[in-house]
Amino acid sequence: MRFAFKASVFLGLTTTSLALPVSNHNPISKRDISPAISHDFPDPAIIRVDDTWHAFGTQSIYENKQIKTQYAYSTDFASWNFVEGYDALRTLPAWVDASNPQVWAPDVFQLDDGSFMMYFSATTKTAGNGRFHCVGAARASNIKGPYDSVSDTPIVCPTDEGGAIDPSAFRDADGRRYMLYKLDGNAVGSGGVCNNEYEPQHDTWLAIREVGSDGYTFVGPEHRILNRDDIDGPLIEAPSLVRYPGPKYVLFFSSQCYTNENYDTSYAVSGRIDGDYQKAKLPLLVSGTPAGVWGPGGADVDWDGQHVAFHGYAGKEKVGRERYMFVERLTWNGETVGLGS
Repeated sequence: MRFAFKASVFLGLTTTSLALPVSNHNPISKRDISPAISHDFPDPAIIRVDDTWHAFGTQSIYENKQIKTQYAYSTDFASWNFVEGYDALRTLPAWVDASNPQVWAPDVFQLDDGSFMMYFSATTKTAGNGRFHCVGAARASNIKGPYDSVSDTPIVCPTDEGGAIDPSAFRDADGRRYMLYKLDGNAVGSGGVCNNEYEPQHDTWLAIREVGSDGYTFVGPEHRILNRDDIDGPLIEAPSLVRYPGPKYVLFFSSQCYTNENYDTSYAVSGRIDGDYQKAKLPLLVSGTPAGVWGPGGADVDWDGQHVAFHGYAGKEKVGRERYMFVERLTWNGETVGLGS
């Protein structure tokens, strides 16, 4: 869940520097962490409701192939209970290719009326012969669901640019709500790593757009706020936005390709929600940092700024197979960011 961030220190931000010093990677590189969910549970999104944490994950390639959106919960953020056989997304809208929906990267948040909204991406049958994803929304009366689609048409569906994936929610300090997503340019790429290795490489913009009180009706224009460059490899994706007092907006994202060990979690900072994001000089999470995790990506930081979930491979020999869910607490100490207490 992505909401306003309230911590007093964040990512080593000062009035003179936005980048995280190399030494600040040390606190998270010395300690092995174990998976919170030890089966394929990619792109986790976390949300706390009362005294219980909830996690929602991408449709698995290896297990639970018929489960569109995986679900787990925890009362202590350490021990997680995976609900086997349960599908949090009950209905698919008419635009989805139901024969191969490939439901990816759900994100769940609460509306003002107490109900819950889920963003998700799925393959569309309207263009691309199953190559393109679009973004949809579903609603439930309680956090666990099941969630039912709110519209027969997608919310975001730029199939001429490869479609859209990785939707996420953000609520600013003034109460305004936003949706973030990735324009999936590598879906129309020229091949190679994540289909965007060779020239001409396509843009993979991260975008943000204001939504109304229902959580899915747009009330403002699209703002393209961050794009891939050569250092990012074939793409950037998986946006997760938090707010740092000042105000500063901190945008977490993944770069490189999820199928290999180069996949990482990075971040960028801006004084405006709708643009001018400056990338940090170094990623936050890379293979081996934290120790024992390879290709750490798809990070979701909770609104309190103290809890994070991400997926990764549990060992170099497992790269390219199941992506387990890992959870950790974030610690802030002046200009040092770390994982765990």
